[in-house]
Amino acid sequence: MNPASKEKDNELESSPEAPRFILGVRLRGSNKSVRCNPVGFNLRVGMTVMVDTEDGPQLATVASNKIINFNKVHCSNPPKILRVANEKDLTVEEEKQKRERTATVICLDVIARLKLRMNLSHVVFFSEMNKSIFYFSAEGRVDFRELVKQLASQLKHRIEMRQLGVRDIAKALTGYGMCGQSLCCSTFLPKFSPVTIRMAKDQGLALNPGKISGVCGRLMCCLQYEHETYREMIKELPKVGKTITTPDGPGRVIHNDILKQMITVRLDADYIMYYHLNELKDSMSEQPKSS
Repeated sequence: MNPASKEKDNELESSPEAPRFILGVRLRGSNKSVRCNPVGFNLRVGMTVMVDTEDGPQLATVASNKIINFNKVHCSNPPKILRVANEKDLTVEEEKQKRERTATVICLDVIARLKLRMNLSHVVFFSEMNKSIFYFSAEGRVDFRELVKQLASQLKHRIEMRQLGVRDIAKALTGYGMCGQSLCCSTFLPKFSPVTIRMAKDQGLALNPGKISGVCGRLMCCLQYEHETYREMIKELPKVGKTITTPDGPGRVIHNDILKQMITVRLDADYIMYYHLNELKDSMSEQPKSS
């Protein structure tokens, strides 16, 4: 890349009349998606940048190149992207990660000695504010006052504890789903939406926890993606157990293949037939509602 053009990419827009836009970045450590003001940078997905957060400057990765007009979204005072990460930023980041690994070892040791019922997820160190945030999970409330006291004594800086749910931890640590793709929550999902067992039932999935649960142990977020489509398709199909009229006579529905729109009908004890919905629409429309 031409040094002059690289410098231009990193240059701040100084014109007061410059349009105000925001784009999405993902913070390191918390893996939280944040909308930021790019202030004139020429950024691409995957680029590493420094973001001015409430906890101080933090490394982040550009997650979306969809630039949105600041005035068209409800986003008050979005944090600014300070610069594209340079060699010094990356060196500082390496040092921070070393301190985080040290803090993790110390924290795990103290948790074990104090016999606290909590699981440490990860640690994020903020050198500018001289503090570390310890992310953990626990089934209930945890009295970690003594833990904080001992950590502060050994690490010589401010300590903050933040409890996360299992879905938040999966999002922060990232990973791969059974589909082989990176976790939705750690790549493009801005927030968690409710997922219910009804969604799995409507899609005709086997209600095996191992098949419909994500790495977090909760129902997979992707169950909601096509749920509305399945609900619309189900409306066209006869209910399992219902007696319908077919080209081969009356029979009872024993199974529906929602995606293929195929209906399995038992005509008698030993005679099973398969029909596409289109083959049965006319005869089904002629049936009484009570059937």
